[in-house]
Amino acid sequence: MKNNATDLLLIFTRNPELGKCKTRLAATIGDKAALDIYKFLLRHTVEITKNLFVEKYVYYSEDIWEDDIWNSKLYTKKLQEGIDLGERMKNAFADGFKNGFQKIIIIGSDMYDLSQDDLANAFSKLDEHDFVIGPALDGGYYLLGMKYVKEELFSDKVWGTGTVLKHTLKNLANDDFNLVDERNDVDFYEDIKDNIVFQPFLQNLKK
Repeated sequence: MKNNATDLLLIFTRNPELGKCKTRLAATIGDKAALDIYKFLLRHTVEITKNLFVEKYVYYSEDIWEDDIWNSKLYTKKLQEGIDLGERMKNAFADGFKNGFQKIIIIGSDMYDLSQDDLANAFSKLDEHDFVIGPALDGGYYLLGMKYVKEELFSDKVWGTGTVLKHTLKNLANDDFNLVDERNDVDFYEDIKDNIVFQPFLQNLKK
């Protein structure tokens, strides 16, 4: 069965290297535990995307790794380009539309509180709306989808802060958009400390 040729999922990922990912989480639990958690989250992202009936591009932060968790038969591998997150996302969307896709959604690779059904639902919302947003509990968003590039969404944002969603919704005030369910992402120790799934990674903290 071929993928839907008009739908594209963009997955932004950091190369999983010690000391270079989940730095805010690492400040509390250490670089090694933070890296282990990030690799766990990457595996989860593969599980919820590999069977999704869309094309999939994985955008690496530093270097494209040929032999890793992302199967090259399922995921087209690319490199993020731009001076900040907004420009890198804008360039990825623009590339997707240039390649003929009509509905494009972007996610990160560190959302445990996300499922394949969530992603399928977000794509279905783009049948009815021009934009779809998945708000995160921290004031950002974990998912952004669109039918065309709206430049304002990618500029004048302080990325990684609690103001991103508010300013994004302001940009979309006159547009046809849909908000899907709020989800919690993993940035700080407080995001995972009470979740049983993450307890094996936190054992050394409790000794």
